[in-house]
Amino acid sequence: MPAALLLRLARATAFATVCVGLGVLAHVFAGGTVTVETAAWGQGLSLLAALPLTGRERDLRVILPLLAAVQAGMHVIFAVVDATPAGDSVVQHLHCATPGLGMTILHCAAVTLTAVWLARGEAAVWALLRLAGARVLRLIIAWLAPEPAVGRGPVPAFPEALRLRSALLRSVVSRRGPPAVAFCR
Repeated sequence: MPAALLLRLARATAFATVCVGLGVLAHVFAGGTVTVETAAWGQGLSLLAALPLTGRERDLRVILPLLAAVQAGMHVIFAVVDATPAGDSVVQHLHCATPGLGMTILHCAAVTLTAVWLARGEAAVWALLRLAGARVLRLIIAWLAPEPAVGRGPVPAFPEALRLRSALLRSVVSRRGPPAVAFCR
């Protein structure tokens, strides 16, 4: 199995696990019940929703709407499937899936916080992958580069275009120097 496919599956599985875990915990906390079979269906559907989007780095603009849609689906699945007694039709219990104002606010808060958390994790994973890739590239270049001849001068530095920004300094704004406005008495 190629490494790219393994990375995509791992990212989609992490997303689906967070979605289902958040949905199950919130549903149980609100007094509902969730069977293992329903949670497994939710995991599979969340995985299928996330897998096509795992081909490249995603930010909050993609993660937040996807997470909101999956959470809305989880809410409907958990409210309808687990609240419907055997023999009753799902349509009779569809009103259970309509959230009130308080539940909607809690869903929005949980989705927003979780999406920010996932976006930060996504950025960290990609920064580590870029860092690891740059290190491997440096090793390959050093291994393939011929030994410098005596008297030829110093070995040229690593090409500027291939240098990596630090993962920690990726979003830092540097403001060196005195303040823009000085207050005098």
